[in-house]
Amino acid sequence: MNDILKTLETRRSCRKFLPDMIKDKELNAILEAGTYAPTGMGKQSPIIIAIKNKELREELRKENARIMGMKDDFDPFYGAPVILIVLADKNVGTYIYDGSLVLGNMLNAAESLGIGSIWIHRAKEEFESEFGKKLLDNLGINGDYEGIGHCALGYIDGERKEAAPRKENYVYIID
Repeated sequence: MNDILKTLETRRSCRKFLPDMIKDKELNAILEAGTYAPTGMGKQSPIIIAIKNKELREELRKENARIMGMKDDFDPFYGAPVILIVLADKNVGTYIYDGSLVLGNMLNAAESLGIGSIWIHRAKEEFESEFGKKLLDNLGINGDYEGIGHCALGYIDGERKEAAPRKENYVYIID
């Protein structure tokens, strides 16, 4: 089996991260992989915000936990030191798919580099809130963007999980 197929087969969500910051070279490779995701008509509707700053990550954690209805000390990002946020331009008809593919590329790129990752939801709600609007404004990001998701990244604390067996009737082949 080639390396790409092996990566796709072995990638699993990580729910326990070491606090150590990932290397810039690794982060940049993951981000670049996201920029090469297919997008509808090549419009490249998504943008990626990479948060390494501890204070901003903490604010994002609190907002995500609030939206989730959890206590203030809950960490929906499982301690990951880096949070990538994917948003996409709502004026492009394929924006949700485009952003989802960006996230998928980054999750798989992280796996290929031995970096743990997990897709975390509630980005839509975050960026519909005053918190998200203010964050984009503070970053000088203008446009009609919708939050698609987060990719939490870090070194795995513990053992990699094995894949669950694939369900029956997952694929139908019509000859």
